Amino acid sequence: MKSKGLFLTVAFLTCFITGAANAESIRMDGSTTVLPIAQKLVEAYMKEHPEVNISVSGGGSGNGIKALIDGTTNIANSSRFLKDEEVKLALEKGVYPVPFAVAYDCIVPVVHPENPLTDISMAQLKAIYMGEIKNWKAVGGPDKEIVVISRDTSSGTYEVWEEKVMKKERVYAGALLQASSGAVAQTVSKNKLAIGYLGIGYIDKSVKALTVNGVPGNEETALSGKFPVSRALFMFTKGWPSADVLNFINYVLNPQKGQKFVREAGFVPLY
Repeated sequence: MKSKGLFLTVAFLTCFITGAANAESIRMDGSTTVLPIAQKLVEAYMKEHPEVNISVSGGGSGNGIKALIDGTTNIANSSRFLKDEEVKLALEKGVYPVPFAVAYDCIVPVVHPENPLTDISMAQLKAIYMGEIKNWKAVGGPDKEIVVISRDTSSGTYEVWEEKVMKKERVYAGALLQASSGAVAQTVSKNKLAIGYLGIGYIDKSVKALTVNGVPGNEETALSGKFPVSRALFMFTKGWPSADVLNFINYVLNPQKGQKFVREAGFVPLY
């Protein structure tokens, strides 16, 4: 799946423009991983509720959570849970973020389709991202230098990767940092020596997904937690939601409505 950009405003159909001045507005910021899900949900919801105007931007989980705490967004999309320091800051400002798990996901290591490698271990991934393994030959690939692609530190995907793969060690300074999941996918697809990591909704034929310790990243292994880098995806609200924000969250969680768009976006529904 290619990124559709870091900012999208879902516009009214022409027939509803006259009533736009009276529309209720909801703003969503945050995770680029959750962005494809949010885009599909917003488009579908606004078709059913033309009186509501929802805008979506994807600047990273950390930025979305910061915006929620600062009061500049109604919903923070996040591919990780809140960090302790974010909870502390929120409470200091009198903000009580409420989490809603909206989907499940795996963070899957990806390489160029021409790379002969098919499986990699957690230990090898950590060594590559720490800069200890620098040649593909050491893990069964060609005798070529590895080009390491990582997300930036404001990314929830990076945070989960750092926790589950790196075990709190930092990605080494030689890694090329990308601002979005779409940018990671594009960079790996164009470099035969690259390795990156993506949520399963971003994996298509332009990259090759590797199994980890022999386990593929898919719906079954995400739900069971068998895949070693699996996670929930969240939408956070500022306190318990009400009015249009509550109606939208209920729509997202509805098995017959919002959850079908989670699957359409390539991620794993809750049910």
